[in-house]
Amino acid sequence: MKEKGRLIKGICLTAALTFGLTGCGKKNLLDPGDPVSLTVWHYYNGSQQAAFDSLVEEFNNTVGREKGIYVQGYSQGSVSDLETAVRDAIGGKVGADPMPDIFSSYADTAYEVEQAGALANLSDYMDDKELEKYVDSYIEEGCIASDGTLRIFPTAKSTEIMMINRTDWEPFAEAAGVSLEDLKTIEGVTEVAQAYYQWTDSQTPDVPEDGKAFYGRDAVANYFVVGMQQLGVEIFQVENGKVTLNTPKEQLKRLWENYYVPMVKGYFGAYGSFRSDDVKTGDLLAYTGSTTSAMYFPDQVELDNGSHAIDYIVTTAPVFADGEQYAVQQGAGMVVGKSDEKHEYAAVEFLKWFTEVDHNLQFGCVSGYLPVMKEAGSREKLDQVIEEHELEVAPKTYDCLTTIFDELEGMTLYTNKSFQNGSAARKVLEYNLADKAAADREAVVEAIDQGKSLEEASAPFVTDEAFEEWYTSFCDALNDAVSEQE
Repeated sequence: MKEKGRLIKGICLTAALTFGLTGCGKKNLLDPGDPVSLTVWHYYNGSQQAAFDSLVEEFNNTVGREKGIYVQGYSQGSVSDLETAVRDAIGGKVGADPMPDIFSSYADTAYEVEQAGALANLSDYMDDKELEKYVDSYIEEGCIASDGTLRIFPTAKSTEIMMINRTDWEPFAEAAGVSLEDLKTIEGVTEVAQAYYQWTDSQTPDVPEDGKAFYGRDAVANYFVVGMQQLGVEIFQVENGKVTLNTPKEQLKRLWENYYVPMVKGYFGAYGSFRSDDVKTGDLLAYTGSTTSAMYFPDQVELDNGSHAIDYIVTTAPVFADGEQYAVQQGAGMVVGKSDEKHEYAAVEFLKWFTEVDHNLQFGCVSGYLPVMKEAGSREKLDQVIEEHELEVAPKTYDCLTTIFDELEGMTLYTNKSFQNGSAARKVLEYNLADKAAADREAVVEAIDQGKSLEEASAPFVTDEAFEEWYTSFCDALNDAVSEQE
């Protein structure tokens, strides 16, 4: 990453030294003749779960057996299901399972659990040399304790990429005179999407205003958080767990113009659960989503009148024109429940093993997650692990990972710090504008069905007055979301 990223050491390194590091001297806590049993809750399913289970089995049969650690992993279903199970366990809900020793957690949820005093201090079990091996911003994200110590162990991360239906993109690009270069900026994507709508509309001159959407995005909250960061604004500025909202009108107008306006006009779209679903149904040609979404990018488009095979293109996610090269940093880490020293130490020993270069890249080859150690983040290291372990890697996943590895030097990965009611604030970013865009698009389509042109139908929704009205309601919603801070 940029030098700026390298300078982020995170207060964890200082805090770890301040509060004392004893991990290297705790080996006598374990006894191979009396192994410690650890329970891990996660949200992996399908091939991701199979890859995780395989690594757990390898650990149990090697290092775990030697040290006296036995790990059992359990999928809780979805991320939401996992969070509910954790909250029920912490709250002692009747019928809830006991708290696991380790569980997958995003920063906002981990922050809630930390506030309840239920997380182990991982800085007690890692020294500065060990912490230095991990990507600085990943460690910084995990330092959610009030004293700056580590609570979230980075295990697998992701960022965003753009994936494109190459097969249907190429004839359009040739006809419209556009190129992949035009998709490097968010404004460029908006312009290309308008051209695609007009081009597809022209294919059926006897049917007015039946153009198709070109682009969509998963995780609208990421668009706000990272988009504002690209424009020089940290929307959630957090100090000591308290947030200051930064919502300048000029920057938010650019986000509105390049998401809401093209959504209302039908240049962008969101139809299925995920945008990869929309590519499969032919409703979109391109989308921005997580690196882990690569495995879901379809091999063919299925239309009412038949289907056809498609190829793909992977590129980095677009950035605002003249904006800084920020990309989202996301992906759950693992946290260790506060218990006794022996279980906590054993849990950290497993997590260290899981995040070693070879093991972490083996998991990433299947899941699309990025490895967390600095040494692992390169095409050369990935190729080495694939060759040594004779791994079969899906081309889409490989291309997705190597695209990011090749561009990491020019990126700064960013995620906002955790704060009280952070989950509620993020939901405002995710749904406030997206829900309005969906509802207003329906009104535009209804007006078109009644004989209006697209410009006539959309005109009331894209005025400065319409933006001002949304801006006020958006700021009010964000303030309400964080107003319960103590």
